[in-house]
Amino acid sequence: MSTSTMPIEVTAQDLQGPGVVACPNPKMSLWSNHPKVYIDVVATGEGKCPYCGSVYKLKAGEKVHGH
Repeated sequence: MSTSTMPIEVTAQDLQGPGVVACPNPKMSLWSNHPKVYIDVVATGEGKCPYCGSVYKLKAGEKVHGH
């Protein structure tokens, strides 16, 4: 049940913790579709939600403090 076939590009400002984004995010039309999970996007540059399959990708050239 993927909400998107294209990766969701995120910036350093989108991070909600040390290198993570939350899924579902408030911009999603089905934001309450599954429990909130935090996905590390800094370690490898991208991460995939285990519930909906959405792929979050850190925008090229983004500088993340502390990494």
